[in-house]
Amino acid sequence: MKLKKPSYLMTHLMLISVGIIWIYPFVWMISSSLKTNQTFITSGVNPFPERLNWENYIRAWESANFSVYFMNSIITTLATVIIVVVLSCLTGYALGRINFPGRKIVIIVVIAFQFIPKGYTIIPLYQLVKLLGLNDSLYGVIFAESSGAHVLFILLFAAFFSRVPKELEEAAIIDGCGFLKTFFFVMLPNAKPVIATAAIMQFIWTWSAFLIPLVLTISRPELRTLAVGMLTFVGQRSTDWTGMAAGATISLVPVILIFIFMQRYFIEGIAGSVKQ
Repeated sequence: MKLKKPSYLMTHLMLISVGIIWIYPFVWMISSSLKTNQTFITSGVNPFPERLNWENYIRAWESANFSVYFMNSIITTLATVIIVVVLSCLTGYALGRINFPGRKIVIIVVIAFQFIPKGYTIIPLYQLVKLLGLNDSLYGVIFAESSGAHVLFILLFAAFFSRVPKELEEAAIIDGCGFLKTFFFVMLPNAKPVIATAAIMQFIWTWSAFLIPLVLTISRPELRTLAVGMLTFVGQRSTDWTGMAAGATISLVPVILIFIFMQRYFIEGIAGSVKQ
């Protein structure tokens, strides 16, 4: 045991050092949101503000219109998460439980979509949204963000449902449940960890999305989300760095809270989908 202690200590010191390096940018951003623009420039990498300047948050929330952007982000993100989770869950259930002709081909095609960069699809996506009359609206942003194959979530659900005991399905059929009733009342309650995993990941991706909300709300700034709203702090001749740091801190709070309260389900969902 004595021989293992130095190695044990060194491992912990190394992990602590890596953790400090990893978390430092986040701490620096929060501290920068409490500085003035002058001290932000002169303090360099020093994370400690001379005094707490809460006016930056007031300026970001009111003057930079972040109160409106915050509500736009909530509406867009929640609607997108619901649509993506429902569609991915249904698709994963079909691929994981039903052995239909051409199933392997469908899985290959779904996986192939993963390799298409999202930036390449922005023009046809914009044209489709415009054709549907949803441009310059939150409906268009929700439609665009929820579109796509969502390969990772489909494969997570497919892997999970493929390992659900067949006896549960057979018992439901004996009780008179059809396909949809079996799915909603038998399969879906067992998939809560995977649902939470998909919801957390999609929430983070949609909340921080920039390209699609920017393109679809370019002519209506009042429909911007928080990520796009960061452009408010960038002027033609100057940039409000401390206001931007305050805005970034505001936008990160919901993501952190969601992960803290749902991390147990997130870990269970990943573990339940990948274990053999």
